[in-house]
Amino acid sequence: MVQEHQGDVIIEMIQVGNAVKVTAIDTTTGIEVSIVGSPSISEEILKRNAVNKLNYVLRKGGGRGPARA
Repeated sequence: MVQEHQGDVIIEMIQVGNAVKVTAIDTTTGIEVSIVGSPSISEEILKRNAVNKLNYVLRKGGGRGPARA
């Protein structure tokens, strides 16, 4: 259920203390976004939120310029 994205996405999850950093990278553009969440949240939800943020950044111009998500 981690989709809507039209290309391949690399997902990396790293637990840092009592938080999980989730990074999503669009393989076509190389654009990368990160979110931080609680380890008590399901892995699927964390991945979905990271991909949603990636989709948002791509729709807003791919991270170019001063506007950041």
